[in-house]
Amino acid sequence: MFLSKFLLAVIGVSAGLIVSAGVFTVLISVGLIPRFAGKMHVAKKVFVLEEMVIFGTLIGSFFSIFGEWGQVGAFVKRRALFGAATAGVWNLAGTVFLIVFGVFAGIFVGCLALAIAEMLNTIPVFARRIGFRHGLGVAILSVALGKLCGSLIYFTQQVFLNGG
Repeated sequence: MFLSKFLLAVIGVSAGLIVSAGVFTVLISVGLIPRFAGKMHVAKKVFVLEEMVIFGTLIGSFFSIFGEWGQVGAFVKRRALFGAATAGVWNLAGTVFLIVFGVFAGIFVGCLALAIAEMLNTIPVFARRIGFRHGLGVAILSVALGKLCGSLIYFTQQVFLNGG
């Protein structure tokens, strides 16, 4: 019994290390972190920025596996540590946190997708093939706004619950 659980733990940790190595390899190969550092004018602190990306990934992974540890608001509400009247405040704080996290996660994923597309030269090749000379920025902005509208419809209409 112990040996099977130990073997399962070793396989799980090994698979997690392989997946995280792949993710960080993609981030490094597209040069996303140095690009962020250049755009934010903090090139001297690029190593700190890289460490924060790794730290954020580790914290996110921890809360993905041990979700009950991340539910601080539910813990406070259940025990009424600050009084029963603060439940609405905790709901509002949780909603604001999710909105802010969603915006930053969306920005990161969008930048990663554009960095990969730029690395593969898909946008310039596509623009040359169709004879697109002017307005490339408008086209990219239109794609981004389309994805934003699709995401808003997906989440406001709760498509993720029933699939349609």
